[in-house]
Amino acid sequence: MQHINTEQNDIDLNVVVIGASHAGVNFAFNLRQQGWLGAITLIDSDPELPYHRPPLSKKTLQASDTIASPLKAEKAYKDNNLSLYLGQTVTAINSETKTITLACGRLITFDKLVIATGCSAFIPAIKGLNETVDAQGSHQYFSMRTFVDTKAIKAALNNSRDKQVVIIGGGYIGLESASSFVALGANVTVIEKHDKILSRVTSAVMSDFLTDLHQSKGVNLQTSKDVVEIKHQSNKHIVVCSDGSQYPADFILVGVGVKLNTQLASAAGIEADQGIKVNEACQTSHPDIFAIGDCTRHFSKIYQRWIRLESVQNAVDQAKSAAMFIAKQQYTPAAVPWFWSDQYLYKLQIVGLANGYNELIVHKETPEQFSVWYFHDDTLLCVEAVNSSKAYVLGTQAIKQGLSVNKALLRITTALSKTLSQST
Repeated sequence: MQHINTEQNDIDLNVVVIGASHAGVNFAFNLRQQGWLGAITLIDSDPELPYHRPPLSKKTLQASDTIASPLKAEKAYKDNNLSLYLGQTVTAINSETKTITLACGRLITFDKLVIATGCSAFIPAIKGLNETVDAQGSHQYFSMRTFVDTKAIKAALNNSRDKQVVIIGGGYIGLESASSFVALGANVTVIEKHDKILSRVTSAVMSDFLTDLHQSKGVNLQTSKDVVEIKHQSNKHIVVCSDGSQYPADFILVGVGVKLNTQLASAAGIEADQGIKVNEACQTSHPDIFAIGDCTRHFSKIYQRWIRLESVQNAVDQAKSAAMFIAKQQYTPAAVPWFWSDQYLYKLQIVGLANGYNELIVHKETPEQFSVWYFHDDTLLCVEAVNSSKAYVLGTQAIKQGLSVNKALLRITTALSKTLSQST
């Protein structure tokens, strides 16, 4: 998949971007900043002015006024001569004629196409879930992916009698939402299918810490529970698990994972395997079609394997790489992956990927500050830092530069700042 860019940066060329979230919007502004003179068209099915998504389960949900936080002011799109088509759905990509088709039937021609379609919430086939409605017939089960979702969830909470919320799924979205619901005075139950929350993405150390944290805040955290049915009694919805346990809810939040929005790419013959496959410049198997953000899969030089990342950082990095490549500027491949999560007064910052670790070290600074360092032999793979920006910064430096870490010093409470300077 090694292509080269042979077209001239011509004022008559048109770049079309499908998806106007973090990846798509950052790409468009980066491309213009790199001196691209041609047209740039952004298309998104969401009718809202493009907005920050991470705050949806946190600040946006907790705010007294449920207002989206825009990525850019509307004026900025006009000032940069960016055409923004909101509330428009792309139904097809024709890679041969280099056109896309909108749901309204309109055809748009492109010279370069950027796919930034991201992910959608996965809704499992649970018996009775679709019948979870209120007296007016409105759905009372929700996902947490869009601003519309957050507004509907906030309205459901405000209208509920007992503020009983059941969250299906103990991943980051579910736990962040639980934290926000507690702050809003709700009674929260989290039901997780696996024996530990976040079992697929973190160690028992971090899982146990977050379990204790949520339980200390009054969250009813139920693990090893498989939801099989939703029953309805009077004004309540009853979440039923395979072991017969039942949990009442005024409404239900489903946070069990995502499905990749790769259908358009696959139908157009673009190679996709657990994500749209891209090279360092974010080119797909078609040299004039690029893909960026959560829907993509790329080869990591650091981890020497194909990876797919769901993070704002990856979306922004890939947007910059694609924009600079199209504008014929020197580009920088995506950096070390990093993520974050805010729950109550705790900030969890993660750098790197822990997959494949065979040793971990917990470094405790204070009862409220600690970090978990994941190694494969002597190679540092990942650092999870709780209220410890120092650990996060040092971990980032070590992984990015391939530095060794003095494990003996890392185990000493006061020696964190010396672990890299003492390395060989």
